[in-house]
Amino acid sequence: MVERVGIVGGGIMGLAQAWSAAERGHQVTIFERTRVASGASIRNFGMVWPIGQPEALRDMTLLSRERWLQVAAEAGIWANPYGSLHLAHHADEQAVLQEYLDLQAGSAWGTHLQWLDRETALARYGVINPEGFRGALYSDMEICVNPTSATRRLPIWLQERYDVELKFGQTISEVGSGWLKTAQGEKHDFERIIICSGHDRETLFPGLYAQLPLRACKLQMLRTYPQAAGWQLGAHIASGLTLRHYSSFRVCSSLTDVIERIAAESPELDEFGIHVMASQDDLGRVVLGDSHEYEERIEPFDSQRINELILRELQKIICLPDWRMESQWHGIYTKVPDGGPIVCSPESRVYIATGVGGAGMTLAFGVAETQWRHWSGDGPAVSQR
Repeated sequence: MVERVGIVGGGIMGLAQAWSAAERGHQVTIFERTRVASGASIRNFGMVWPIGQPEALRDMTLLSRERWLQVAAEAGIWANPYGSLHLAHHADEQAVLQEYLDLQAGSAWGTHLQWLDRETALARYGVINPEGFRGALYSDMEICVNPTSATRRLPIWLQERYDVELKFGQTISEVGSGWLKTAQGEKHDFERIIICSGHDRETLFPGLYAQLPLRACKLQMLRTYPQAAGWQLGAHIASGLTLRHYSSFRVCSSLTDVIERIAAESPELDEFGIHVMASQDDLGRVVLGDSHEYEERIEPFDSQRINELILRELQKIICLPDWRMESQWHGIYTKVPDGGPIVCSPESRVYIATGVGGAGMTLAFGVAETQWRHWSGDGPAVSQR
């Protein structure tokens, strides 16, 4: 049965839902309050990051990766599958990475991982700061996309390929069972409505959102000017600080040593939730970050101190030819602490898809496709609450 499907939100979560619905022959309309996507979906590293996700989400993550490669080929979106490096500049960081590698040995996931000793890594990747460097864990599964161009290209492609109707610049003020209204008073009827409103938990169904285990998170990031002469980063880069951020590494008992050392040596990093990473887009710009401040700590004002701390830590692990900054910004997303994405239904024929946190580029396509397979009678739901 062909359904009329209304999507509220034109960020990566809404676009992913629209694609999975349109592929199944449904008539899809996307509503987005801004003229072009401008929220968290364009304010990130562009990392499709399977290595950061826990085993419970791995299948969904790999499905998302597969669909990124598919849509990149079909829609003409730049995607660089250059993998990732977790750098160890301390003995305890090396211990965690080698323990993680040992734990994955013999598994299908483990075949994508490789330990690079100091000499091998330095020979392959000129970006690494050799001072104190001990080695790196390489994964071949991570992809880099340009989040701004990808998120803004996708709705155009959906319109061209599947005749998806785009209603950008229209705010949805009210949603009921099978209908929604715009702020201009226009009413639209659908068999299924999916709300993908990012960190906005106040406009639609605020009572339900208040019951969900969600937290808003603000991050700060920076981006360099294009590096000269075609210089290449070579892979996504993550420092040892990142080990305490992504839940995938919590299986390692040696992680406690890293957490305790950083808390003792650099409590300011824990204060602002700083861990450092770098990616490079198709224009040669290196994206750097980031920090994490939650709920009541979120302010509209960006902190120069946070940016200085991010750069301080990055300069310990990598050497860029050009550290001049082209731009800096903050983004806000909604996450489930120590949990995964949520798809729930506040009313008949209405669904909310939320809670991917900072892994929107990594998980959105997998969340959407998993849920649509469930609605089509082929597999479990993402999460019902």
